[in-house]
Amino acid sequence: MRVSHSFSADFDDPNLVSTAGLLPVLGLAEETGLHQLIAERVTVPGPAGANAAAKIPALVAGMVAGADSITDMGLLRHGGMGRLFTGVRAPTTLGTHLRAYTFGHVRQLDAVASRFLADLTGRVPGLVAGADQVAYLDVDDTIRETHGYAKQGTGYGYSGVRGLNAQLATMSTPTAAPVILGTRLRRGSAASAHGAPKMITESLATAKKAGATGTITVRADSAYYNHGAVAAARAAGARFSLTARMDPAVVAAISRIPADAWTAIQYPNAIFDEQEGRWISDAEVAEIPYTAFTSRRKAEHVSARLIVRRVRRLNVHQARAGQDELLAAYRHHAVFTDSPLSMLEAEASHRDHAIVEQVIADLKAGPLAHLPSGVFTANAAWLVCAAMAFNLTRAAGVIASNRHGRARAATIRTQLIQVPARVANHARKWRLHLPTAWPWQSAWENLFDHAHGTATAIA
Repeated sequence: MRVSHSFSADFDDPNLVSTAGLLPVLGLAEETGLHQLIAERVTVPGPAGANAAAKIPALVAGMVAGADSITDMGLLRHGGMGRLFTGVRAPTTLGTHLRAYTFGHVRQLDAVASRFLADLTGRVPGLVAGADQVAYLDVDDTIRETHGYAKQGTGYGYSGVRGLNAQLATMSTPTAAPVILGTRLRRGSAASAHGAPKMITESLATAKKAGATGTITVRADSAYYNHGAVAAARAAGARFSLTARMDPAVVAAISRIPADAWTAIQYPNAIFDEQEGRWISDAEVAEIPYTAFTSRRKAEHVSARLIVRRVRRLNVHQARAGQDELLAAYRHHAVFTDSPLSMLEAEASHRDHAIVEQVIADLKAGPLAHLPSGVFTANAAWLVCAAMAFNLTRAAGVIASNRHGRARAATIRTQLIQVPARVANHARKWRLHLPTAWPWQSAWENLFDHAHGTATAIA
């Protein structure tokens, strides 16, 4: 491809927009009741906190369109955007609004996000397709790196990076991509499992409101292997599947597995083993009954299954640093679970916990590329808005097409949101003129028709 002519350029057309996909997406948000929820539940005092029902949707809209900082919210004010939307606010106004939040106001916004997701799944049932049968709640956290010392709450966490810690809970099903159930911004030095029981309890409540009436399994890595996480899952009627830390009790249990109990498996697609630093195509799996948390009082002991996957090590000398000599020839990965699935199905299901990493990557490639404020509570509110934007984008993809329903957020943004258009008025009716031969025209029209009430809910 080469440039065909010599051109000049002028920014002089007041009727062009670069993000025409925001029109149906915000229409979906309005029909789902986002503005009303905010008006009812978010009560930030003072002039800066006024009219949250206009400012928070503007922040969500900017994130859907690709904004990752307060300054980027200026993309809502170009060309013909004033003809498409009312209540558009300047970036400085939006930043001032966020800085007026306290922790209590962030929790009000959490309540809005929870109810908004439940209403979204009512409007777009396909968003959590299959949750009436099986659903998985995945909990994880990440360090969002910050620079300088002006931001409140920053610190060095488990990764050795200075920043803030964001904890997320997501829900997915075997046929539906993940949505975000809850978020929590913590100090950078916070332990991964800090506050996990409360996060699990609240997220399970949100999941049930969103249509997860079947079996729910809480999945997490070894940082969340503790009695609190298991107790929270069981109290809400959910199953659990947690990576077990290789402490002496777990190592001793593995050593008791009979040699003939191991079942060889071969992965259809090789998986990357970070500890071994190589791709793994086969392994062996076995299970044994196990009682965890025996250092606590007897009533808090938990008996379930310990499912163990082992892979033969290539570097035995490197392996000996973390395990007994008896186990040195293998690297073991143990899962503590009360899953009703068969051994191999339960082990494969737990590996799918990695899907939460995709959500974290999507957020870091979008709204969480930065935490834009020096005020901790403003960043916490920004994270909640990012979760609402993610779920709204996911719902738009489900409406548009089957392929977009499982696509990455960046793909949905590129193909359905960031579509250029010219705003025109003909016979007293507003109309968008979009590019001819747009490769995703059919999907965009599905989204537009649904958001404007010319189509039924997508099942």
